[in-house]
Amino acid sequence: MLELKGLSLHPATAEKPVLKGINLKAHYGKPVIVAGPSGSGKTSLVEVISGLSKPQKGEINWKNNQINEQQRRLLCGIVFQFPERYFLGLTVGQELRLGHRRLNGADLELVLKKVGLSDIDLKKAPEQLSGGQQRRLALAVQLLRNPSILLLDEPTAGLDWSVRGEILALLANLAKEQVLIVVTHEAELFKNWMISSYQLNEGVLLPVNALPNIDKKR
Repeated sequence: MLELKGLSLHPATAEKPVLKGINLKAHYGKPVIVAGPSGSGKTSLVEVISGLSKPQKGEINWKNNQINEQQRRLLCGIVFQFPERYFLGLTVGQELRLGHRRLNGADLELVLKKVGLSDIDLKKAPEQLSGGQQRRLALAVQLLRNPSILLLDEPTAGLDWSVRGEILALLANLAKEQVLIVVTHEAELFKNWMISSYQLNEGVLLPVNALPNIDKKR
């Protein structure tokens, strides 16, 4: 289990804290959806969990043990919004092998099958892939690292509706094997999932069932 306790983040460049006393729990098999508008702190939350940022207050525990930034970077795989902007390999094959001295062919084949890219041309340039294929490639790159925690920042952004359904089905399967946390402004797309749902607004995180029901009919 991943647990965040009282996390607060106030970057030197920001007038106000971007995360305020964040508490969150995430388990295998039950994905966490964090919804919120742009500027609410969603990407900052992902960066803190993954070890890319260090909070001023609070702690992060994994299996009841507190873990530091380096340990979190080893545990986490992260796919940012529009991951195609971060591809470095000239070919799909190069992109998949980045960071690996040796890459077992069987492991590569298994991961590509898992993300639905079994027939991908490894000599093709990443920018020649469709939007859905690029998201799958970004996921494959992270899965090859065998992360325990998978963090996804707006995984459906910019995709056609037909492709969104395919990506959502893929993520639902991945959630069975990893702790999965998704930050999104499209929470309605995940309504049929068995999830823990949170709302993040101006750095404050609340479980959805704890929010005031302003739409409740009288």
